[in-house]
Amino acid sequence: MIFSSETSIDSLEEDLRYLKLLATKYPTIPDACTEIINLQAILNLPKGTEHFLSDIHGEYESFTHVLRNASGVIKRKINDIFGNSLRDSEKKELATLIYYPEQKLEISLREEADIEDWYKITLYKLIEFCRIISSKYTRSKVRKALPPDFSYIIEELLHEQQSTFNKQEYYNGIIQTIIRIGRAKEFIVAISNLIQRLTIDRLHIIGDIYDRGPGAHIILDTLMDYHSIDIQWGNHDMLWMGAAAGCESCIANVLRISTRYANLDTIEEGYGINLLPLATFALDFYNNDPCKSFKPKVYPDNNYREKDLNLMSQMHKAISIIQFKLEGAIIKRRPHYEMESRLLLSDIDYENGTITIDGKEYKLNDTNFPTIDPSDPYKLTQDEIELVDKLKSSFANSDKLQEHIRFLYSNGSMYSKYNSNLLYHGCISLSEDGSFKKMKIDGVTYSGRSYIDRTERLAREAYFGKADSESKLYALDNVWYLWCGCNSPLFGKDKMATFERYFINDKSAHTEVKNPYYKYRDDETICNNILVEFGLNPDDSHIVNGHVPVKTKQGESPIKAGGKLLVIDGGFSKAYQPETGIAGYTLIYNSYGLLLASHAPFESTQKAIDEGKDILSSTIILEKSSNRIRVVDTDVGLEIKEQIGDLEQLLTAYRKGLIKEKG
Repeated sequence: MIFSSETSIDSLEEDLRYLKLLATKYPTIPDACTEIINLQAILNLPKGTEHFLSDIHGEYESFTHVLRNASGVIKRKINDIFGNSLRDSEKKELATLIYYPEQKLEISLREEADIEDWYKITLYKLIEFCRIISSKYTRSKVRKALPPDFSYIIEELLHEQQSTFNKQEYYNGIIQTIIRIGRAKEFIVAISNLIQRLTIDRLHIIGDIYDRGPGAHIILDTLMDYHSIDIQWGNHDMLWMGAAAGCESCIANVLRISTRYANLDTIEEGYGINLLPLATFALDFYNNDPCKSFKPKVYPDNNYREKDLNLMSQMHKAISIIQFKLEGAIIKRRPHYEMESRLLLSDIDYENGTITIDGKEYKLNDTNFPTIDPSDPYKLTQDEIELVDKLKSSFANSDKLQEHIRFLYSNGSMYSKYNSNLLYHGCISLSEDGSFKKMKIDGVTYSGRSYIDRTERLAREAYFGKADSESKLYALDNVWYLWCGCNSPLFGKDKMATFERYFINDKSAHTEVKNPYYKYRDDETICNNILVEFGLNPDDSHIVNGHVPVKTKQGESPIKAGGKLLVIDGGFSKAYQPETGIAGYTLIYNSYGLLLASHAPFESTQKAIDEGKDILSSTIILEKSSNRIRVVDTDVGLEIKEQIGDLEQLLTAYRKGLIKEKG
């Protein structure tokens, strides 16, 4: 609300305490007026570009490249700025320089005959590019992003008009001096990094940073340095969050997946977690077991020896059996999870080597269970108890892991609303008729948004709750449920058929039935209901979703419900690419509208640097705004308007003498 000079003194006095606090920042009428003018001007700037990525799954090279090239935004902007004035090869060289300035500079320094001339031409191009990119921001915002070593020089160059006769020599002098004193290389690196930063105003990660690929820890380090970010947790993120919080079944799952995908880099090198106890245990109990169903999934470029892979198979089986036991304990103590059907170790006929599931008998492909007591299959042996304790201690005492998980808690959530877009990783649990599924937690019925809000509170208590308390154990169990429970909004299936995939060859036993959400997400009415449930106007809002890869190869579209819902999990993970046919979708939301980009598989960072091999991307314009979207149309705009209202209220208080100026 904006208060005019006619605003009653009584209403101002109600907020006097707040206004006095505001007056410490704006102690005079001119100070308040200046800030109002500044904020009002910001409202008319174009909105910043948002970048949406999902399901990165540890593929740090692809992720880093997509982050650097902003899903093709930088390349398109180069075309817009330089048009036909540069050859395609020159545009490619400039793009690569912006993405990888340090590495590309080394190549250029070796290959260019006249390096000073190359420096001069390159600096002019980069400054021109940066000037256009920065033009949608205030000088203050750009100034905060400037690298300290060159902040004054870059600011001068960005806001100087070359065409102004009196300043041409001044402008050229700066460029020539940078080259003459040997600072051109450092300046190019600084301005290239600035371009990357200014190209994207806000980054959204729609879940699943962890598992499968080798570099989740590298991705987290990158995200921690990013200037503006929010994260919607995925089920794989939740699994690692639970492991870091001390959930034993989550720890077992993390290690099982790491051994399944021959991905121990994140565990050992990234987080310094000691796997020697698991390896020793596996050799003690599975040394003569071929563990055929537990052979790691490896890619052609893996560097593991056959001996290493055999040991990893044994570790894989050992931790899987421990996982089933630990999960059984949770299922037994939480009957309201309604997961008794997953107590499969009790359904095995150990003498005949068979198992009965849903009334059907299956032959087991592996009957070597040296640590299972058929009379009490979920009881951990003493060796298993000691191993779990050691692993739990390693996870708890990994400083890097704990730092990353705290970052996920600080910057993440189950869902987010941002500029009329609803962002979440998995699903909104629905009943067969498309209504929000009702679920009871501690005797209270939840559905839709209230259910997800409740699960988020429990996820936070699992990490921050009082150690060794019953409420903490309850929350830790819930984190595991969010990973694989039948009503988990992060998982979205009736079961996780891990046991069946390992021990039963009949693939009909591997079926996992998806929540009805996945049947209804192409229904515009259902999507509108979800948006309304979360307090958004369905006429101008979208849902951005990840989790289930879009099978482009089979003709599936990432655009659902007439563009109301967008699925951007297209297969960053190499494990999915044969099925999806591509290497991921990303979304761009700029001041002109929404653009969906699909990406071909990324070869390598080295080829991108040496040969300029960018990710081949195809862009679809989903929505184009008839009028350019301004800051006033965004969530930030709403906040600014509130600030303007508060400042105008402060002005009235000054002018009516309720608060004295202190200037």
